[in-house]
Amino acid sequence: MEILRYTAFANDSRGGNPAGVVLDATGLDSEKMAEIAAEVGYSETAFLFPVAGEHTVARYFSPRIEVPFCGHATIAAAVAHARLNGPGVLHLATKAGHIEVRTSIEPSGSVYATLVSVPPRTAQIQDDDLAALLAALDWSPDELDPGLPPLAAYAGAWHPVIGAASRERLADLRYDEAALLEVMERNDWATVDLVWRESEHVFHTRNPFPTGGVFEDPATGAAAAAFGGYLRELGLVRPPARVTIHQGVDMGRPGVILVDVPAEPNSGIAVSGTAVQL
Repeated sequence: MEILRYTAFANDSRGGNPAGVVLDATGLDSEKMAEIAAEVGYSETAFLFPVAGEHTVARYFSPRIEVPFCGHATIAAAVAHARLNGPGVLHLATKAGHIEVRTSIEPSGSVYATLVSVPPRTAQIQDDDLAALLAALDWSPDELDPGLPPLAAYAGAWHPVIGAASRERLADLRYDEAALLEVMERNDWATVDLVWRESEHVFHTRNPFPTGGVFEDPATGAAAAAFGGYLRELGLVRPPARVTIHQGVDMGRPGVILVDVPAEPNSGIAVSGTAVQL
């Protein structure tokens, strides 16, 4: 077994979101995978179980819990797989459902990967949960963007979308970890997707991840896919549309996530980016 380390959604090791990757996890049980993920220490480690003639089983562990789907670790694993086996298509069987990932080699030599999420959806956030969430973040209701209403969004994992009225509000991230963890665990939220809209198709995000044992996730592909579905469902973009998400800037690990939103209402959201080995 070899544990690879890649950073996803960046062109060099100083940006993006690091992920552990095990391309052949045959023989590992849940306890061992959790132990390895904790030792690696990144927000997630992806474990692939190749099955001849069938979909590759993919499981994802943070230092604290197993998550049903992780976008940045999927991109990292697909790039690592392409580096070893050549570009092509990976069919992943995750606990969230089937995920297809295509890889290609760019003229620069970088490997470019695109995953297609499971069909996205949204759900209302109960008033008391929203109040608890804002209190834990130390955000007031008048600091929210009325054009980005609070909703829980899903594309393999649940993420409450909270729109910031200003870039300054997004930049100032200090939260009560115990209080935020409590409301997140109660609602089965993976991360909190804090969003500021720069322009029609450009957004900046931050993702607290105390449920995974990580204060903040530097680039969150699963949340980006869920947000793409949120934008389509609320009519905030006119699909087909490409959205650019900048994340990790305030952490000193800038990354870029490209999100393609197709017009078909029940279709998955495409999330694309590169990854480099650490």
